[in-house]
Amino acid sequence: MISRPCRLAGAVATTVILLLFSVPGTMAQSPMVAPPADNRAAENQPDEAKSLTEVNKELSNPISSIWSLTFQQNTYWLTMPGGVSNRNQVNLQFQPVLPVALTQNWNLINRPVLQPLLSTPYINRSGNLHRVTGFGDTIFVTMLSPTDRLVGDWLFAAGPTFIFPTASNSRLGQNKWQLGPAGVVGYLGEKFLAGLFPQQWWSVGGPGSNTVSQLNLQYFASYFFGEGYSITTSPNMLVNWYAPKGQNMLTFPIGVGVSKVHKLGILPVRFAVQGQYMPVHPDTFGQKWNIQVIVAPVIPKLIRGNLLE
Repeated sequence: MISRPCRLAGAVATTVILLLFSVPGTMAQSPMVAPPADNRAAENQPDEAKSLTEVNKELSNPISSIWSLTFQQNTYWLTMPGGVSNRNQVNLQFQPVLPVALTQNWNLINRPVLQPLLSTPYINRSGNLHRVTGFGDTIFVTMLSPTDRLVGDWLFAAGPTFIFPTASNSRLGQNKWQLGPAGVVGYLGEKFLAGLFPQQWWSVGGPGSNTVSQLNLQYFASYFFGEGYSITTSPNMLVNWYAPKGQNMLTFPIGVGVSKVHKLGILPVRFAVQGQYMPVHPDTFGQKWNIQVIVAPVIPKLIRGNLLE
């Protein structure tokens, strides 16, 4: 029997796939309307109209200067212990990207990640399989990034990253306050984007005597076509440095997907679907497959101008 989270994930994925391929081409070709150059309320906005492919580039760039709201759903198929058939884990994330211009040369990139829905299976002390659903831990990363006035087409950023124990159930989080460094390095060409986005966390507080040390390394690449389309990959490699003895500490994924920016009214929205396979993963509750669905609308900047100038 297919679980309710799995049915929900399938419905969301089907909706996004239909949006990727069924919206009329005339809508896909509509450019963003540029604001008047002398309108002070339009500071930090593009001086010329942007094609939807250019918008796709910016929404694929983790340190872009535009504001957006990303809704990302991951449906993982997990390897289960004791001969139990594989079960799925559903994770819905809300990821605003809120860059702030400090000067003409420097931006402050703010990326909170909330997990309003996390549904995962577990085995209780009696050996029975159960599922718990609720709110997950919250991640926040803030990075200082030079603009293209300093580094051209290169992408650089660095700053701290945090995990806050906001999970509604102990099985949905790690019950630890965590912090560490984060950074981005990459290159944005005319038709492609590639880079790395690592985050490392160490526990600094929370109940219990156990400590946490973990790495999330996202490698991302996209090739951009016309009309807002791109082929993309953006898996997250996970390393649990304190994994229990005998368990694989590494989860290494490979994946490929397609994305498309549509203009819905005046609002550009990026839709993406990506399939991922993890050839290396823990034997118990390890992620083996993932279907990732993304919906990311652009929103107007609420903080305009250069704050330090």
